Amino acid sequence: MKARLDFRKASPQGEKAMMGLHMFVRNCGLDHDLLELVKLRASQLNGCAYCLQLHINKARDLNMTPERIDLIPVWPEVDIYSEREKAALLWTELVNDVAHGGVSDESYEGIHEYFSEEDVAILTAAIIEINAYNRLGAIYRMKPPIPSRAVE
Repeated sequence: MKARLDFRKASPQGEKAMMGLHMFVRNCGLDHDLLELVKLRASQLNGCAYCLQLHINKARDLNMTPERIDLIPVWPEVDIYSEREKAALLWTELVNDVAHGGVSDESYEGIHEYFSEEDVAILTAAIIEINAYNRLGAIYRMKPPIPSRAVE
């Protein structure tokens, strides 16, 4: 499939707004490994090849083990993620699928076992950020940033 328009060039003000949210999330104080797991899972759920590859590359740059990257689709079934990470991944799936029933009171209470009110707000902002980028990537068919070593 052919890529469509480049959002950054077509709407510099829109990109500036998106970057504002991105910089907030990046500097929020939450663990970067945790944020990459969340961004990887949301990108998988949303089918955005560009964002998925971008966040796989970032996870590798953070020296995340291949198993932690590879097993995100089956995170509930494996023991390589902490309970806090599992809570964040579940929250990611719930927020990502909010149109199909919202978030139950039980789930809302559950996330607070591992995250403060402020951290829940920041984590939710991170999920909103990646969902927005996923939609841009999928709609405009952005090509994934494949590392040169993978193309050999």
